[in-house]
Amino acid sequence: MAPASFAALLRTAHLDLGIYEDLYKHLHSHPELSNQEKETAETAAAFLARLGDYEIVRDIGGHGFAAVLRNGPGKTVLLRSDLDGLPIKEETGLPYASTVRQVNQEGEEKPVMHACGHDMHITCLLGAAEVLLALRASWSGTLVLVFQPAEERGTGAKAMIDDGLYDRVPVPDYVLGQHIMPMRAGSVGCRPGTIMAAADSFKVTLFGRGGHGSAPHRTVDPVVMASNLVVRLQNIVSREIDPNEMAVVTVGSLQAGHAENVIVDHAELGLDVRSVTPSVRDHIVGAIKRMVEAESVASGAKKKPVIVQTRHFPVTDNDKGMTESLSASFTEYFGNRFDPNTPRVNVAEDFPVLASSQGRPSVFWFFGGVEPSLWDEKVAAGKVLDEIPSNHSSLFAPALHPTMQTGIDALCIGALTFFGR
Repeated sequence: MAPASFAALLRTAHLDLGIYEDLYKHLHSHPELSNQEKETAETAAAFLARLGDYEIVRDIGGHGFAAVLRNGPGKTVLLRSDLDGLPIKEETGLPYASTVRQVNQEGEEKPVMHACGHDMHITCLLGAAEVLLALRASWSGTLVLVFQPAEERGTGAKAMIDDGLYDRVPVPDYVLGQHIMPMRAGSVGCRPGTIMAAADSFKVTLFGRGGHGSAPHRTVDPVVMASNLVVRLQNIVSREIDPNEMAVVTVGSLQAGHAENVIVDHAELGLDVRSVTPSVRDHIVGAIKRMVEAESVASGAKKKPVIVQTRHFPVTDNDKGMTESLSASFTEYFGNRFDPNTPRVNVAEDFPVLASSQGRPSVFWFFGGVEPSLWDEKVAAGKVLDEIPSNHSSLFAPALHPTMQTGIDALCIGALTFFGR
């Protein structure tokens, strides 16, 4: 299909955005944590079922589900959305803000919020499903929609594959996905090659010898051990990694003790690592293990530390050929609202697993969610980084319009680019 026909074609599909706005607000005010997305999945599946022509396959890899629209011979294109929220207390002040609290898998009750925009992802994919159904006379092939759980934990895509996703729906020729970002609403960005970094998370437990705070000489203090380690870990990037390479090491949590006068017997650190190249990733992981073990020995600990990897997200690499085709379509449709060389970001996704597990090419892009006049004001004042809430912020609140329409249009154009007549 010639890209020049996209605008005229999409105008023929009359979508009632009011219905989708109501759906979005419902999803936003009813978030669920990773691996607990039962109601979210049921709401989305019921909404899709009302269209009548999609084959819906439920309960894949937990609360994930998929839907298939068979529309004659041709390629199979997969479009993906995620489902889960985050353990964050919402502070947006919106009339549809979440007040949900949920018990996580560790048995702790947490506030829950859609602080990463997965509610918008779901809404846009359902809107695209309706538009592509309405336009079925204009394309041929098989459309697969995947609604994935547990993206925030980095386990959902693999769980769906391990549970037989591609035994239950056709294996795609092309895999496409998108993510809302703190960009001007109405804008879209993509790039060839690496668009998102790899991420690895670790839980480190240091063991000491507890005792009374008045007699530190009779203890091995894991708090001091952990404090030394926090500082030492920052030397990995600053002193061991080539400055031309991208690398980040973050200590996101340090937990030890509950009383001022008690030296506890262990401390736990939560580490997050971002990288782009495998060699850098391997070096950082090796350096973490080296430093953790050395600090334990240097402190006189009698029990070895324990390092457990808790998450892994692969690098998101856009296929060059797919990106070129999609960029041509996006340029035609979005004009100067599309950036074909958007900056790479250091956030991570498990989206690539849906393609790499089958040796299929994939492409991923970003679309903006910041109200245009607010964005322009903060750009002019040089305050974007300071005053525009990012993903995972308690203040993250995408503007509904034109964000929603942009996300729907981008998914439709993506699918149509790889279907053809």
